[in-house]
Amino acid sequence: MVPFFRIYVKGCPIIFQVFISFCNNILNRRNCKITTNSISDLSSFGGYYNITVMQQKKWNYNPFWEEVLSQMQSSLSEQECITWLNRITYAKSEEQRLVLAVPSLFIRDYVVTQYKETIESTLREITGEEVAVDIVVKASTTTKTPEPEIVAKEVQKPTQLPKAQKKPRDLNINERYQFDNFVVGDNSSFAYNVSMAIAKNPGVSYNPCLIYGGVGLGKTHLIQSIGNFIQNNTPELQVVYVTAEMFTNEFIQAIGEEKTPQFRNKYRKADVLLIDDIHFLQKKASTQEEMFHVFNNLFEANKQLVFTCDRPINELRDIADRLKNRFTRGINVDLQPPAFETRLAILKRKCEENTCTIPFEVLEYISRNVNTNVRDLEANLTKLIAYGELLNREITLEIAQEQLKNNFSMGKNQSLSIDAIIRLVGDYFSVSPYDIKGKKRTKSVVLPRQIAMYITRSITEFSTTEIGYEFGGRDHTTVMHSVQRVEGMIQSDAGLSNSVQHLMQLAKNSKKG
Repeated sequence: MVPFFRIYVKGCPIIFQVFISFCNNILNRRNCKITTNSISDLSSFGGYYNITVMQQKKWNYNPFWEEVLSQMQSSLSEQECITWLNRITYAKSEEQRLVLAVPSLFIRDYVVTQYKETIESTLREITGEEVAVDIVVKASTTTKTPEPEIVAKEVQKPTQLPKAQKKPRDLNINERYQFDNFVVGDNSSFAYNVSMAIAKNPGVSYNPCLIYGGVGLGKTHLIQSIGNFIQNNTPELQVVYVTAEMFTNEFIQAIGEEKTPQFRNKYRKADVLLIDDIHFLQKKASTQEEMFHVFNNLFEANKQLVFTCDRPINELRDIADRLKNRFTRGINVDLQPPAFETRLAILKRKCEENTCTIPFEVLEYISRNVNTNVRDLEANLTKLIAYGELLNREITLEIAQEQLKNNFSMGKNQSLSIDAIIRLVGDYFSVSPYDIKGKKRTKSVVLPRQIAMYITRSITEFSTTEIGYEFGGRDHTTVMHSVQRVEGMIQSDAGLSNSVQHLMQLAKNSKKG
C-alpha cells in the first residue's frame, strides 16, 4: 500500500501546507514513509499540528473528534457539557465516517437532534472533507464469549432466576398525571426530557433531580408522571410519593406514637422517592435532620430521588446548608410560564380530555389573557365548560368575555405586565431590567428594584408570590418587605415620593395607550 497523509495544521501559513503536499508527492513516487522524527522541526512555524500517517483504508478521526469536542465545550454552558456533551465518547473510525457512542437511547436521540449537525459542520471545517457522523448506544457491560464446552455445560444446567415481585402501587400518586397528557413547550421541554429519562432509567443518570418553578407550572404533573411510568413499566420497584408537608406530619406522628423505626423503614426501603414542595421544610430543623439521613441512605444505595420546589434552592431560607448541598448535587431543571402557543395547545388538550367543543376564538381569548400559569388556564376553561353544560348553552366569544371579565381583572390594570413596569423604572433610574431582576444588592440597584415592586403591587392585581417570581424568583416576603420600605420612605422623603408618583402615572398612561 502506498502511504498517504492526513494533515491537520492550525495557525500555519498556506505555503506550509503546499510544501507538505509537494514532499508527499515525492515520497509517494519513492514509496517512502515519514516518521514523526523527520518532521519534528515543524513546530518552528508557530502553530500546532497533528499529522497522522496511515495506510489506505485505515482511518482515525479520534484526534479530530477531540478538537471538535474542545471547540463545542468552549461555546456551550457548563450545564450542557456536563449533562450531554461529556457523555459522548469516541467509538471507531471508518472511511469518511466517525462513530460516536452514548450510554442510552434517550441521550442518543437528544444528541442527534441538538448537536449532530454542529459536530458534522465543525468536523468538516477541521478535516476539509465530508465526514459522516453516526451516534450509537454502547452496551453498559461487555461480556466475553464463553468457550463452547462451557456453553454446553450451561445449557445442561440452566440457572433459574427468581421472578421479580410486583410492589404495591403508591395510592398518593394520581393516575391522571401521565407523560402522555403533559403538553411540552419551550418553557418545559428540558424538564420533561429529564423526567422521562429518569422514569426509564431510575437511579442511573440524573440522581438526585430537582424540578423548580412557580405555582401551577407542572411540577406535580411531572414528578407524579415519573411515579406512574415506573409503576406501570417496572412494578418490581417500590415507589414512594409524598409532599414535604405529608413527610413532616408523618414524622411528627411517628415521634408522638413512638414509631420512628417504622417511619424510617418506609422511606429508606424505597427504590424511588418522590417528594413534592420541599420549600415546606423551611424552619423545620428536626424534619430537615430526618430528611438528610433518608437522603444519604437512599443516595448511597443508588436509589432515585426526585424533588420539586417553588424556587431555586439557594433562595430557600432556614434550610441547613448540608441539605441544600444534597438537593443541588444532581441535576436542577426549571419550569417557566408557558408562551402563548403552548397555552393554546394546553387548552386544546384539556378540551379533548373533557370531550367538549369550545370555539377556537374563545381558546385564543383565554390564552391571550392568562399568562401566569397552567392552573389559571384550566380554571377559566373549567368555568366555561360548566357554564355551557349546566345551562345547556353553546359557548361563544361574547359569553366567554362576560363570564371571565372578573377573572381577567379587565379594569384593574392587570394587562399592564410586570416586565413593562420593570423597564419603565429601569429607564428612569438608568438600571437594566437584568440587574433589577438579578442578585445585585448595591444601593443603585436595590432602590429601583423595591420601587418597581411597590408600583407593581399598587396598580396591578398580581399577588406578592407572582411578583416575586417575576423579579428573579424571589420570595413573597421579599416583595412585602420592599413595599413596606418604599411606603416608609415616601412618607419622609418628598423628592422620592414625587418620583414614585410620577412613575406610577407613567405606568398607568402606558396601559391606556
